[in-house]
Amino acid sequence: MKPLKRFIDRVRPNFEEGGKLHAFHSVFDGLDTFLFTPSATAKPAGGVQIHDSMDSKRTMIMVVLALMPCFFFGMYNTGYQHWLACGIADKPFWPLMLYGFLAILPKVAVSYIVGLGIEFIMAQIKKEEIQEGFLVTGILVPMIIPVETPLWMLAVAVAFAVIFAKEVFGGTGYNVFNVALIARAFLFFAYPAKMSGDHVFVATGTQLGYGPVAADAYSCATPLGQIATSSGQGLSLTGADGSAIGWWDAFTGLIPGSFGETSVICILLGAGILTLAGIASWRIILSAVAGGLLMGWIANACATPTYPASYLTAWDQLIYGGFAFAVVFMATDPVTAARTTTGKYIYGFLIGVIAVLIRTYNNGYPEGAMLAVLLMNAFAPLIDWCVVQSNIRRRMKRLTAKTQQQ
Repeated sequence: MKPLKRFIDRVRPNFEEGGKLHAFHSVFDGLDTFLFTPSATAKPAGGVQIHDSMDSKRTMIMVVLALMPCFFFGMYNTGYQHWLACGIADKPFWPLMLYGFLAILPKVAVSYIVGLGIEFIMAQIKKEEIQEGFLVTGILVPMIIPVETPLWMLAVAVAFAVIFAKEVFGGTGYNVFNVALIARAFLFFAYPAKMSGDHVFVATGTQLGYGPVAADAYSCATPLGQIATSSGQGLSLTGADGSAIGWWDAFTGLIPGSFGETSVICILLGAGILTLAGIASWRIILSAVAGGLLMGWIANACATPTYPASYLTAWDQLIYGGFAFAVVFMATDPVTAARTTTGKYIYGFLIGVIAVLIRTYNNGYPEGAMLAVLLMNAFAPLIDWCVVQSNIRRRMKRLTAKTQQQ
């Protein structure tokens, strides 16, 4: 790395004020600070400060690393579901991984090219450094959409999310809503036929010319999609090959669904990485799980054939669909989540309750985690304000009581 560092230091003057490549200063600065810890320090006038190497870029890289178990499993599961759809009994590991890799590669490329392209342009216009938030958003978006999503739709959704959910608010750190979820919501409401149903969650054709081809009439809905259209009690869920699937299949992740959301085991690994690194709030995760369990128990206790999802147990509510992924990787976004300690408990609990409430009592929308997180993103500042005001009132009462005693 030392030769690379020397090279960057040697060409740096060309990108600084007055240099012949000054117009690309933001691009150079983004590459420099991505590879190496910035050498700039606070001026003495700023007072005593303590610094470490864990800047925001490295925080984002840690989140990406925490996503890797889900990402690699998504590659395998994409190939696995395709092999099932094609009726192939043999499931060779590496061919399945290659098929999944070829399926997700174009989507990751489009996501980063469009998103970072807009970030570069905005940084040049504002004469600021490139913001690092899209390092995570760029990989999250392909992981939370169906594998059959057309690339042009993905490009439109990413552009919409970056511009209208991020840049108009001032960029990274100022957005009110989770950018990746805004992209997912845009796709769902703008192109519902491509974001739901029984034809979009399992790849049926070749990927960049590789892999077998399933029958033209093949279809397979996600477990929650099957539940929403069932008759209620006595739920019978089937996989891509028509065989029954149960809670263990959902826990491991070998079921149809969005690319990176299916494996609870991998999500728990990511949660462990984020919490141990101090990036994700365990309070939000724990309270969201508690809210989901409580609402799931209430819904199951009041189960009715009108709402088939109410027959799911509280445990099933946590492991099916995108609940676990949304709680760990979306709800804990430090920018859009509540920031006070008490507020985090309230914020997470309401996400769990609302997610189960939506998916249970709205048969037309079998997955409620996305809307639950976005709704609570909007209320997070209000929750924090109420908590702070409550603390102020409590302290004022203590101060008044102490003054009266004196």
